[in-house]
This record gives sequence, structure tokens and C-alpha cells, in this order.
Amino acid sequence: MNRYGEKIARMRSGMDTRRDFILADAKDADMAGGISAMGARRDGLPGYRARADYLEDIKAVVRQDIVDIMLVSASNLEKLLDEGVFSGSNIQPAIRANDTSDLWRGRNASYSVQHSIPFRSASLARAQAGLGLYSMTFNGDAEHDVRTLEHFKIFREEALECGFSYFLEVFNPNEGRIAREDAGFFVNDMIARGLAGLRREERPAFLKVAFNGQDALSELCAYDPKMVVGIMGGSSGTTRDCFELLAQAQRCGARAALFGRKIVDAEDSLLLVQAMRLVTDGELSPLEATHFYHDRLARRSDGALYRNEVDLQITDPALQ
Repeated sequence: MNRYGEKIARMRSGMDTRRDFILADAKDADMAGGISAMGARRDGLPGYRARADYLEDIKAVVRQDIVDIMLVSASNLEKLLDEGVFSGSNIQPAIRANDTSDLWRGRNASYSVQHSIPFRSASLARAQAGLGLYSMTFNGDAEHDVRTLEHFKIFREEALECGFSYFLEVFNPNEGRIAREDAGFFVNDMIARGLAGLRREERPAFLKVAFNGQDALSELCAYDPKMVVGIMGGSSGTTRDCFELLAQAQRCGARAALFGRKIVDAEDSLLLVQAMRLVTDGELSPLEATHFYHDRLARRSDGALYRNEVDLQITDPALQ
């Protein structure tokens, strides 16, 4: 059993501690934005990194051995396994098990604000990981939301047949029918009612939701303490935003975090992950972690992307 397996087992038994907080690096962006999701080139030239550079970032995080889950596309996992990247690793590999249309970030397209259409590229029968992420988006439209749940049911039945475990990501409404300030409580209700008809063997290992303020997240975490709730990272923001999100989510009862853009866009992703763990372990406050990050970043010849006084600010409205 790897580190993720040990932590989730303790959570299910009620024996977990703060240090059992699950950190995941979401390196599945190729299934959303394709080339434009690989992150900016690090040599100062315009354009985006190539697949090989993205894979090198993944390998570096695996070697660092701080995160508990590495989430990737099925195609990238195959290549990483062929190279033996996870051999002897204590990190759990996972695949994005579906890629609904609202995830798509093709340049010059508007998929992200259209109704989410259920879709799956990956085959569970051929999956090379026993864990994956399944995502859903509800918009308060009965016809579309029923279709979303019908595809979720098909996925669950296939997952049971294949012995495939999953964690469930529920995005905020993206079509505009639900007001932004109401999104968190709407998502809470849709999660609770969507899981109510499932037996234990059908339920997700844990949840992944947006941070919609402390009230909404606290409500979801308190609803069923046996249900492990995690948060997604959202946009890059400032470094202080990253650490503040972790700290506030923990205070609300969250026990997992899956960050993608905050890690891939960081000046030093390995240093950021190290600081993230120091925050979740309670060794540094968000402000202290930001200073820790900048102090060590300043030792590099290229310095920090943000001026220190800017990066110390909390800019995400949900965190204020």
C-alpha cells in the first residue's frame, strides 16, 4: 500500500491526523487545453512547453516524493510507466477518467461557458492505474443534469466491473443559470442528492470541489464526516493565495487538495509543493510560507516572477 492508500484508509477509520492531508498534483491539463495547457516556456521565448518538458516536470515531482497522487492523462501515464517512473515510488498514479466538454480550453473557442456535455476518452478496461478522476458539472437545467447523472451511472457500473476506484470532481455551474454567490450551496445539494442513491462500493474515494467560501465548504465537510472532501486550486493567483487556500480549506474540514495551474505556473514548482506541505502539516502559516518560498526563490539567478509585496497579498475574492 502506498502513501495515498494508507492515508485514505486512516480517514475511513476516523484515525487520520492533520498530517494525513492528501496533496495531489493535477498534471492532466493536456486533456483540457492541449498544447496551450503545458505552461509557458521557461527559456523566455514565446509559446508553450512541449510534451517532453511537461513529462520532465512530472518526473521531478515524483522524485521529490511529497505529493500523494500524480494525476495525468492515460497517454502520459503509459509513457511514464514505460520509463519506470513510478517503480518503487510511494506516489499513487491516477488518470483523468473523463473529459467533459466544459473542460476543453481550445484557443479561440468558448466550450468553458457552454453546457457541459458528458464525454470520455479513456477506457477503464485498459487503464494502467487503479484510480482516476471523474468530473461532473450541474447547471440547474433538468434535461442536461439528468444526462450528466446518467453518464455517471454508466461510469460507476463500468468502474465496479473493472475494480477501478475514483474520486469525484464537481465543478461550479458554468452556464450562468445559477448565480455565482449561490454556486457553493447548489453544488453541495447536488453532491448530497447525487450520492444518496449509491451503496458504499459505488461511492467515490473522495470529493474535489471549488472553494466557494468558508460557509459552503464547512457545510459540505460537516454533512458527512466519513466523506473526504478535497478542494481544487483554480487559477494561478498569488503565492499567498495558494497557501491561504490550503489553510482556510483545512480549517473548514477539507482533507485533500488537487492543484494544477498553481503548481505548473509557479516559478519553482518543487519549492511550491514543499511549502504547500509545510502549510498543511501546520509548520508554517500562509504568510510564513510565502516568505519561505520567496527567500529560497531569491537565491536563484532569475529571482521571483512577482514583487514580494504583491505576492504577499490575498487576491482571490473567495478567500477574503
